[in-house]
Amino acid sequence: MPHTPPTSVPPTVPNTSAESSVYFDGQFWVLVLTITSGGHVYAARQILGALPSDAELYAWLLAHGGQLIDAALAGPGVQSTSRGGPQRVNPKRAARQAAKQAAQHAPSTASQEALARAREQQAATRAQASTAARRRREQERYEQRRIRAKRRHRGH
Repeated sequence: MPHTPPTSVPPTVPNTSAESSVYFDGQFWVLVLTITSGGHVYAARQILGALPSDAELYAWLLAHGGQLIDAALAGPGVQSTSRGGPQRVNPKRAARQAAKQAAQHAPSTASQEALARAREQQAATRAQASTAARRRREQERYEQRRIRAKRRHRGH
């Protein structure tokens, strides 16, 4: 099945970049995908479990990368603090930056903030659903009490 781009970001956005980071969070290895698009940073987090080799990570990204991109773009974006604009980068500088990013283990602050906002959004949704369910149960119990009281008053 071919990957269709999500509706939140048009497929023709010229300044879109993505990077992934794998780090150990104390219990599991975690993959964080950070997408910078249109002045916003989107992020998605996937728990990998054991440390994947480069080949395993590449195969996993090929198999599930589209879903991870969709999950990142579905979450709330954070305003990017970097200066935008297409610039031609010196190849030696690009190689140094790539080596520096490869040595870096933690995800960027913007991606952490995007993940935190996504968690907050999910928590708020869960809280609303549980509040509605609790109110519905209380209303049902109230109606049952009213029915029992009416039966008692009728003498049944």
